[in-house]
Amino acid sequence: MSLNPNNSPDWRVDYLLLAALWGSSFLFMRIGASEFGPLATAWTRVFVATLFLGPFMLRQGHWPIFQKNWKLILGFGAFNSALPFALFAYAVLHISTGLSAILNAAVPLFAAMVAWVWLGDRLNLWRIAGLIIGFMGVALLASNQTNYHSAANPDASAWGQYTAIAACLLATLCYAISGSFTKKYMPNLPPLVSATGSQLGATLALTLPAFWAMPAVMPSAQAWGALIILGVACTGIAYIFYFRLVNRAGPAKALTVTFLIPVFALIYGVAFLNESVTLSMILLGVVVVFGTALSSGIFPKVK
Repeated sequence: MSLNPNNSPDWRVDYLLLAALWGSSFLFMRIGASEFGPLATAWTRVFVATLFLGPFMLRQGHWPIFQKNWKLILGFGAFNSALPFALFAYAVLHISTGLSAILNAAVPLFAAMVAWVWLGDRLNLWRIAGLIIGFMGVALLASNQTNYHSAANPDASAWGQYTAIAACLLATLCYAISGSFTKKYMPNLPPLVSATGSQLGATLALTLPAFWAMPAVMPSAQAWGALIILGVACTGIAYIFYFRLVNRAGPAKALTVTFLIPVFALIYGVAFLNESVTLSMILLGVVVVFGTALSSGIFPKVK
């Protein structure tokens, strides 16, 4: 799989494939975490992704760049991948994968807020309105979360569902902070170096906690297969699609893929986990996505 944007297919193909892959990550996390637990699931995911991405980075001749910046990159990985992956793996055990994906779609919403506070990015009235709308949608989703109780998680308690929503929001905040961190401290690093190094850093950060939390009973072949797919396809290959998408379509269009991920996640959840989707869940999800889009300034007329 080439990283050269001139050899990649039309960007719309990469766009749909990326949304489909990242949308399926919630499904595979649910299957894996049900037997491995959240910490072991997150560790296996980043370990497999590291093994997959490593040869690509070496083939591109980026090892000297990694050596020069290894402390920064490894530390970044612990916050950008280790913590949010573990949080989402916990969340999908207590709430539906579709709801988790909708909350994940708020990443640009938090990113705009963090960039405003930390980097001093300018927010006009439209973007401020987007922040308000987006956070109102998230609050309504959280307050109505019992309506979205997943048939695939019949034993999830109300407390478990509330903590799962909090875990999703904390994970999105981690992604948002990581985005501003990258812009401030790692702007000139090749994306493949950041991706591979961050997965290695996440692997190292999660090794001891995951070893302590490893299941006492050997997980099934289905759970192992889910985590291998999660690491290779939903993390490793997805990163490559993302980099090609940024190169071919630009970062603004690449950012909007976040809004399509919940559509795929909802479809997978209904088809494979018997999860239910309500009209209010869809409508509030649209509110979150609309507010996020406004706050991101991706509409030319409202920047």
